[in-house]
Amino acid sequence: MALFKKTPEEKAAIADLRAADAALHANQRKEEKAGIREETPEYLRLNAAANEAADKVSRWRGGNR
Repeated sequence: MALFKKTPEEKAAIADLRAADAALHANQRKEEKAGIREETPEYLRLNAAANEAADKVSRWRGGNR
């Protein structure tokens, strides 16, 4: 039974989500260190990319589907 096996597409979507989250969190740490407390255009861009990536992954794997 293939209930818990991931397809190559699912694996790629999970990798994309992890990369997008890592970029968002790295930017967050950089902006916090610089004392920036507002949502910057870079934050908004990275957040949108992370949300788009999360839409392609099931909740079981950390996404929104």
